[in-house]
Amino acid sequence: MADVKPFFCIRPDVSVAHRVAALPYDVYNRAEAKLAAGKDPLSFLNIDRPESNLPDDTDIYAPEVYQKAKELLDARLADGTYVTDPEECYYLYELVMDGRSQTGIVACASIDDYQNGTIKKHENTREDKEQDRIRHVDACNAQTGPIFLAYRTKPEISRVMGKYRETEPLYDFVSEDGIAHRVWRIAAPEDVSCLRGAFAGLGSLYIADGHHRAASAVKVGLKRRAEAGSFDGSEEFNYFLSALFPEDQLKILPYNRVVRDLNGRTEEAFLKEISEGFEVTCRGSEPAAPEEKGSFGMFLGEKWYLLRAKDALRAEKDPVKSLDVAILQEHLLEPILGVGDPRTDKRIDFIGGIRGLAELERRVHTDMTVAFSMYPTSIGELFSVADAGLLMPPKSTWFEPKLRSGLFIHKLS
Repeated sequence: MADVKPFFCIRPDVSVAHRVAALPYDVYNRAEAKLAAGKDPLSFLNIDRPESNLPDDTDIYAPEVYQKAKELLDARLADGTYVTDPEECYYLYELVMDGRSQTGIVACASIDDYQNGTIKKHENTREDKEQDRIRHVDACNAQTGPIFLAYRTKPEISRVMGKYRETEPLYDFVSEDGIAHRVWRIAAPEDVSCLRGAFAGLGSLYIADGHHRAASAVKVGLKRRAEAGSFDGSEEFNYFLSALFPEDQLKILPYNRVVRDLNGRTEEAFLKEISEGFEVTCRGSEPAAPEEKGSFGMFLGEKWYLLRAKDALRAEKDPVKSLDVAILQEHLLEPILGVGDPRTDKRIDFIGGIRGLAELERRVHTDMTVAFSMYPTSIGELFSVADAGLLMPPKSTWFEPKLRSGLFIHKLS
């Protein structure tokens, strides 16, 4: 059973919520973060990426970076930018992108559920990225960006969600990227009880996005347990901030690939070699976005191609090996282009599907040689991999819209 509890939320005052809400810290590089944070001193990106407020030559992992995050958060708490709700509540969070609504519950999930596998993951994490967020959470004594969790749709939860969506929202604004954000507070005791019981009835929760933040939050919680010496499980450090969405409302975009060179091959030799495992159709200047599983678009030499994996490659039943990202990696990127470990190979880069096919063409025109457009991984495939206790290849899923940081803060003590 899943332990998903209401919490004492620290949140922005209604008058400034639209200024505070910021995209997650990890969608920006350093220069982009500084530019975005500089647009508004209230933007939460200033706290999430505090090096943006320090000299450009500051090591982004230096102690003063995390101290700056604490100073900025304390200042916003002191000046009235944030308010604290007086009772433990759940929150309903709706995002609308291109007319499609996605609504979930903001709450706190248990670090024990992460430890015992009730909360399932589908990606590995990197130690350096974990350490960054561990130090950030520890310094701020707070979790500031919700972990994006998914669950199998449950009628009781949907009923409560529907009830509140008919009422006046707490927040209602459109961010500069055109995404609409609405938030409702769920405080009625009967609804709080219903939600907690309904989540307890779920066998599993799934990390959709935020594997590093989840791992970091859990490690901070375990560290606080060790420091406390004794604990009864009710302490706030035993939980981490989450936003839980039903599977039927989620959309995964493709995570496309670009590779720097053809591993010593000419274009002609490369096309001939890939034709052994893939049916290759030239589309000329017409961009090729795959329309079915097992197919791939490819931009090479100013031409688009459509690749379709031959039947022998599509017959795999293993939940990981049958993924399109795995088929491309195991039968083209590694054996032909020599990309052995996509986590560390500097010859490959990954482009979120939100950037479109034009970005693939741009990269090939600048610093890359060949690009591949992918068919998106499905939420069902994500669940299957996680349920099997397996891990997806890196950069298998790109979720949109992105949850905003700074709208909900969970203090650890």
